[in-house]
Amino acid sequence: MRQAISGYHQNSEEHWVAELSCGHFQNVRHDPPLSTRKWTQTQQGRDLMMGFELNCEKCDDGAPRDSA
Repeated sequence: MRQAISGYHQNSEEHWVAELSCGHFQNVRHDPPLSTRKWTQTQQGRDLMMGFELNCEKCDDGAPRDSA
């Protein structure tokens, strides 16, 4: 199920995590060559992706909301 990005925070490893409108969190790390998400590296890039929809597998599985 696709859910909009509604915010961000960094995890304990200082990777960016998207907070989705459904209440789930999803890692959006920039870790080349495994995943390339340069937009996570600047505030402007993250701001531009606000509202962008990501596929939320936690919603598909009926998982409860994540907690901070």
